[in-house]
Amino acid sequence: MRRTGVGGCRCRKSTCAASAIGDRVPRRTLDSLVTQVAAELMGVDATTMVAASERVLSWLVEHFDVDFCYLRHTDAERRASVLVAEWPHRPPVEPDPLRVIYFDEQSDGVYAQLEHRLEPMIVRPNPDNLDYQRSIEQSAGIAEISMAAVPLVSRDSPTGVLGFIKKGDRDWSTRELNVLKAIAALFAQLQARIVAEERLRYIAMHDDLTGLANRRALLEHMEDRLRPGCAGPVAAFFLDLDRLKALNDFLGHTAGDNFIRTLAVRLRDNLDAGDMIARLGGDEFVIVPAKPMDAAAAEREAGRIQQLIARRVTVGEETVSRGASVGVALGIPGETTVADVLRRADHALLSAKSSGGNGVAVFTDAMRAQFELQDDVELNLRGAVSDGSLLLHYQPEVDLRTGRVVALEALVRWQHPTRGLLPPGAFVGVAEATNLAGELGRWVIRTAAEQFAQWRRRGLASNVVIRINVSPVQLVSLDFVETMEGVLRRYGIDGSSVCLEITEHVVVQDLARTQVTLRGLKRMGVQIAIDDFGTGYSSLSHLKALPVDAVKIDRGFVQRLGASADDLAIVKSIVGLAGSFGLGVVGEGVETTVAARTLVALGCYRAQGFLIARPMPAEEVEEHLAAGRIALDLDLPGTSRSVLPGPS
Repeated sequence: MRRTGVGGCRCRKSTCAASAIGDRVPRRTLDSLVTQVAAELMGVDATTMVAASERVLSWLVEHFDVDFCYLRHTDAERRASVLVAEWPHRPPVEPDPLRVIYFDEQSDGVYAQLEHRLEPMIVRPNPDNLDYQRSIEQSAGIAEISMAAVPLVSRDSPTGVLGFIKKGDRDWSTRELNVLKAIAALFAQLQARIVAEERLRYIAMHDDLTGLANRRALLEHMEDRLRPGCAGPVAAFFLDLDRLKALNDFLGHTAGDNFIRTLAVRLRDNLDAGDMIARLGGDEFVIVPAKPMDAAAAEREAGRIQQLIARRVTVGEETVSRGASVGVALGIPGETTVADVLRRADHALLSAKSSGGNGVAVFTDAMRAQFELQDDVELNLRGAVSDGSLLLHYQPEVDLRTGRVVALEALVRWQHPTRGLLPPGAFVGVAEATNLAGELGRWVIRTAAEQFAQWRRRGLASNVVIRINVSPVQLVSLDFVETMEGVLRRYGIDGSSVCLEITEHVVVQDLARTQVTLRGLKRMGVQIAIDDFGTGYSSLSHLKALPVDAVKIDRGFVQRLGASADDLAIVKSIVGLAGSFGLGVVGEGVETTVAARTLVALGCYRAQGFLIARPMPAEEVEEHLAAGRIALDLDLPGTSRSVLPGPS
């Protein structure tokens, strides 16, 4: 076979064409050639198409004794012919003039003639047609050549071309051209299949509304970025638009969609081409910059993105803007998993939103500890309810004038296997967020009632009320009144000895349902107290509408008595308000003698706090119950000693 003018094998690899592309094969019949090409192309996908096409082209070059062979696809949108594969390889040229050939720039050239052609075209050496000759000579760098161009046809439309170039002239038989048409048809089928597969992949990897990458594409991209040896650190920005729901509510969901689409375009236009921008749905986005960056650089870039988002957008006849909360996390290739990076970015986002929104938060070790605890709690709390690792401590409430123990508040604790004794603040919120609040609450009520009944049978706590905190989930449960009635009956406790404590925000969540539940409890004689009173949720109308027996002043106000005139005024007003409604009033969080004396001076005589007694196990509480009182030295006016130890 002659390679004159082609330069033989021009592949830059050290191996020759035969070893680089595939073993040489014996001379085939035309029919066997078609069969072998069909077998070669059958399992090809987008990632292997070029390599497989080059193998086939190498066979065709050898079989038909030509100097050069190429495969091109037509890009209908750009009206261009795009090079897919060639054999042998031409010397590298940048830019390559044959990589993309636009038809409108080659109006008299060979490729322009092929744009709409459905049948093979033979071009022979012709001194009278220099334009044609230059076009095909440029294809392989061979002078005085002939060419056979066989269109790839799909659904009666040309989609590309399979071309052969030979130095000098060559006669193509009808049989050969028919075989080439069959091979071109195989390439056309492969092209159509890959286009369809790529379309399906695009749909599977992109968001319908914006065309941005979706979660699946994001995960694949981050897997690649976090492989060992890749450049890092890899930053991830988790974005959440603030108050998008308000825009949807007032302007409609179409306006909200238009806002999201406009924002997507703005992000694409103002970020680097290599940056991954993904929409996870709703108003959540994740951006992974292509450039490695440390925490300081990532925080600056997050701030820049936040400012981009804050620019106003025209939606219909309105011009609107939304802020964004951004959580930032870094991953180290080879050390950090994709799940870890996204979880940390999400935690940082939650921190940004909890600080009022429209801010940037970078994941820190402190956040790590907080959320590791939360994850641990969520994973193990359900088992703790049933395996005996929960326990109750009791905090006494006394009459500050006498020290007499008037109530005990049951407070749940968790003896965690690795973290030690956890207070309720570490896990009650998780219980409420994971539908465990009801189960946890029932355990507390049963356990507190059982312990209280034991004390009563032993002659202790005869004039003491047991206080139990109730979660929002319990309060709106349809069977809560029935459950309480069953507990009281089982342990032989009269309802008046039990006080259920509810927080202010529970009252306003579902006032109608709360009224029904509380009235049912009152029919059993159960007392009701509003805990953390004064934090701003309740109103006078709620106090009038609900059968409440007492309010407990929020510890934040009590702790600052003696140091804050504002808190003094608030506590004074709460005591006065409770008196006007005929309600009992309890001061929480008493930690100083100044606070205790101030409460007494204001007419609030009942209190609990660390000055009086910390929460303690049941056996320690028994000592105070047996004594009936807790000795205090408050030096109240009118007495030499405010409380003397002794029986009540």
